[in-house]
Amino acid sequence: MHQYAMRRATLIPNDIEAIERATVAAVSPEVVEELEGWLLSFDTGAVGRAKSAVPLRHAACDATAVQEIEARFEARGLPALFRIADDPCFELIRTELKRRGYRAGRPTLVQIAASKSVRLVSPDATAEVATAPDASWAEVFLGDGFDPVDGASRVKALSRARGSVYASVREDGRAIAAGAAAFGYGWASVHGMRTAQARRGEGLAARVLATLAAVALKRGMERMFLQVEDNNAPALALYRRAGFETAWGYAYWRRT
Repeated sequence: MHQYAMRRATLIPNDIEAIERATVAAVSPEVVEELEGWLLSFDTGAVGRAKSAVPLRHAACDATAVQEIEARFEARGLPALFRIADDPCFELIRTELKRRGYRAGRPTLVQIAASKSVRLVSPDATAEVATAPDASWAEVFLGDGFDPVDGASRVKALSRARGSVYASVREDGRAIAAGAAAFGYGWASVHGMRTAQARRGEGLAARVLATLAAVALKRGMERMFLQVEDNNAPALALYRRAGFETAWGYAYWRRT
């Protein structure tokens, strides 16, 4: 795991459930169900958080839930995908998933910070903010260096969420950096942080992040969270400067 992911923040169980529910709300899956302490998201897009099953608490789970969750996905014609935290309490779940032919991938970190700290990551919090994404905001996800299928899917998922805001830094009317924030369950969450490949290293992402934090503070949201793949060194460095600390890590489990 990357050096920036080593510090661990402390959360209470209610925070974990709130973050998981807020995460799903922000990516707005086509269908959401609950099953005995699990949140099940069903979606035909490419966003893993919108089409996976995740426990709502970091506590020992009955491994028999795996079979029922599989059946729920199969009934919708979708492959089962599990999003499992690296907490030791899920060892039985991981063992059962391995037994059933699943393998872990895409290790990701859930990080949290105080909104006031995030606001200070850039003195220039002047990104434009809108209550709906426009074509220029979406184009950042489709530019050089990004997977166009994944980008289009993320734009679609983030655009469906209710109450989100969409920030962008623009030059001559064209967005060159973008991000979104959702608000719910006591948290402001950051999603879809992207910077045009040719404009990286100019502090544009910090401006977007600081702007989203400013919006969060205006809405009375004192805490923020985001999720970032643990091998994304530039993003981890930015988030560390903004005061983010890792609360937990997780992996996606899918059949190989």
